[in-house]
Amino acid sequence: MSTYELTTFGEAQIRLTVHRGERLATCSDLRLTPAGSEANVAGLLAQLARRTTYATVLPGGDLACRFLSEYRGAGVDLSHVVRVPEGRMALYFLEPGDPPMPARVTYDRHHTAFRDITPDTFNWDALLDTDVLFVTGITAALTPSTAATVTYAVTQAHRRGVRVALDINYRSLLWTPAQARAVLEPLFDKVDILFCSRSDANKLFGLDGDGPAVNAQLHAMYNTINHVISTDGINGVYYSGIEGRSIHAVETVPITDRPGAGDSFVAATLHGYLGNSVKDGIIWGLRTSKLALTHHGDLTHVTPEELAIPTTADILR
Repeated sequence: MSTYELTTFGEAQIRLTVHRGERLATCSDLRLTPAGSEANVAGLLAQLARRTTYATVLPGGDLACRFLSEYRGAGVDLSHVVRVPEGRMALYFLEPGDPPMPARVTYDRHHTAFRDITPDTFNWDALLDTDVLFVTGITAALTPSTAATVTYAVTQAHRRGVRVALDINYRSLLWTPAQARAVLEPLFDKVDILFCSRSDANKLFGLDGDGPAVNAQLHAMYNTINHVISTDGINGVYYSGIEGRSIHAVETVPITDRPGAGDSFVAATLHGYLGNSVKDGIIWGLRTSKLALTHHGDLTHVTPEELAIPTTADILR
């Protein structure tokens, strides 16, 4: 048995959120929550009793301690976190926005210690004693050295027979579609399960059409990938792969806090993947992403029992 069921790494962040009805330029206080796409995935899976580990580079100080407390409390193994004496935490600011004003993210993540990582930063012999390596386009987007480290990790995982999960998770504030495709596409022959939204497939790979058509085209183009999952906002979630093809409806719910919902979907889908049913995972992912929207914070707090809660119930008695 492997030490871990899922290994991941990425840049630890702190999110600072403006209260609804205020703007960043004029607000007087902010809500602080730890964040990080890869950490969110590891955190939710750990709450579902999966053995997960997360690697990053962190400076000293209270913000780093706050981050570690959040994900350690969820059950994530953090023994591979590298601590450095100097440096800073990555930050991002969120204005939630209400129609017609869209939400807006402002990054403050330059000159962090994580951006200087190389393949030698982490102990891959230990980290790759795992069933699945999960990586994202966000980490690859930060610097050439983080991109090289993602490539190295995926290559080493593939050589060792470790399955690779990739979430494209394109961020236009971090790189261009051409840059993203140049780094991520060469990894596809080593990827077993791919998450790529309809929007990202259009931007990076020029695929047009509705969600099911784009999802099918993506799987046909990269047919060595066993599972391709495409989200499309409230329009649906689409699957193509060795379990066939399927379309999953999305139920809209009132939103308390949006960030992290996509990560919770990915995590619960990977929960199904680790249990040999991606389609079951997608159903769980749709449930957890709804739960994610009901509370503040990037990390979704959920128990295995809550995956079966009927969300139409007003009160559980």
